[in-house]
Amino acid sequence: MSTAARQLDTVAARIEALRGGGGSVTTLSSEARASTELLGALPPRYGEVLLSLLDRLESSALFSEESCSFSQKDLLDNLQVWVDKARGQLVS
Repeated sequence: MSTAARQLDTVAARIEALRGGGGSVTTLSSEARASTELLGALPPRYGEVLLSLLDRLESSALFSEESCSFSQKDLLDNLQVWVDKARGQLVS
């Protein structure tokens, strides 16, 4: 398994942990941002989208669900879509 694929698996596991009520936004964000092999293996647009989603997820973590315009659940759903599409890029 390549380093990029391992990094993608780590990001996916962090998303799943957050969905299950465990883990932290900070851990997910830090690990995703540090996934240089993964981001280098994907088209540049993937990095831009990931960073945008992470920025919004970090913002949502600062506020209660009612006071933030970003739904953490929706952002995690979008991050999962990103992971699925990134996985497709890595295998093609």
